[in-house]
Amino acid sequence: MKDFRNLDVWVKSHQLTLILYSMTKNFPNDELFGLTSQIRRASSSIPANIAEGCGRRTDADFARFLQIAMGSASELEYHLLLACDLHYIKKPDYEKVASGVVEIKKMLTAFLQRLRAES
Repeated sequence: MKDFRNLDVWVKSHQLTLILYSMTKNFPNDELFGLTSQIRRASSSIPANIAEGCGRRTDADFARFLQIAMGSASELEYHLLLACDLHYIKKPDYEKVASGVVEIKKMLTAFLQRLRAES
């Protein structure tokens, strides 16, 4: 069992989630159960799946949860693009958070490759 709090990818994804919760506070009220909820759910799913994977017994199980986190990161990428296109997020803010998602995806990919090489 690994402590997820010690993983850089978990720390970065948790920080991004906190930023996005704050950023989505300014979305229109009619998006509360739409795009606001989707962004928050997808972003929090990344560190949550990393944490859950850390509690699994095998590296194969851990890898499966990292793959789910990767899917959530890809979903988040689209929701952020949509929010930018709808002018809910300013372009510079979008570029900052979108690059954060890309960085997390690269970290997840490297982590997955390392886990698979070890098994």
